[in-house]
Amino acid sequence: MINKIALSIADALADVKDGATVMIGGFGTAGIPNELIDGLIAQGAKDLTVVNNNAGNAEEGLAALLKAGRVRKIICSFPRQVDSHIFDALYRSGKLDLELVPQGNLAERIRAAGAGIGAFFSPTGYGTELAKNVDGSAKETREINGRHYVLEMPIYGDVALIKAEQGDRWGNLTYRMAARNFGPVMATAARKTVATVHEIVELGALNPEHIVTPGIFVQQIVKIERMATQAGGFRKAA
Repeated sequence: MINKIALSIADALADVKDGATVMIGGFGTAGIPNELIDGLIAQGAKDLTVVNNNAGNAEEGLAALLKAGRVRKIICSFPRQVDSHIFDALYRSGKLDLELVPQGNLAERIRAAGAGIGAFFSPTGYGTELAKNVDGSAKETREINGRHYVLEMPIYGDVALIKAEQGDRWGNLTYRMAARNFGPVMATAARKTVATVHEIVELGALNPEHIVTPGIFVQQIVKIERMATQAGGFRKAA
C-alpha cells in the first residue's frame, strides 16, 4: 500500500546529506515551509546550496538556516530587502556565495529540470553581468530571428521542501492561493520532495481538477498545525 505520510518532520528529513541542493518554496513570506526549515536546522545537514526566490526575512525560516551557518551558496532572484540583514552580513563577509538569477529565468530553469529540458535560450540578461557564469566566463549566446538570447541551464534539486494545503497518502497536493508559488515546479525538479500540509484527506476526496502537484512528484508529506496570528501579536494553533 502506498503511504507517503511521514510520522514526523525529523523522519522525513533524516536522509538529507551534507552538500545537498535544497529547493525551498516560497515567495517573500508566502508559502515558506518554516516547519521544514526548522527541521532541517535540527537535522544538521551543512554546506547546502539553497534555491529560493528570496534570501530570508528577519531571523526566521530561511534566514534562520543561513544564521545557523548551514548554507554555502544561495541561488535566488531577490536576495536583499529591508529585513534581509542575515543574508547581507554573510554575503558581505564572504561567508555565503550568491548566484543571482532573474525571477522568470529562475522559475524556468527549475521547470526545465522537471520537464527534462537540457537547456533553453532566454533573452533576459543578454548584454549584462547576468549573461556570465558564476566563475565569470561568458554564457553561450545566440541570435534568433534578430533577437539575442542567453543559454540557461536547468537547476536540479536533491530535495525540495514545499508548503501545501491538503494532501492524501499518495502525496497528491493542493495549495492555498499565493502559497502555491514555486512549490509545484520545485516538486518536479528534485529527487525527493517533502511537503507539509494542514489537512490529510482520504483517497478520492481531492477533486482531480484541483490537484496541482500529483503524488508521483512527492515522496513524503507531513501534517502540521495551522498557525494564526492573533490580536496582541502571538501565534497559536488554529
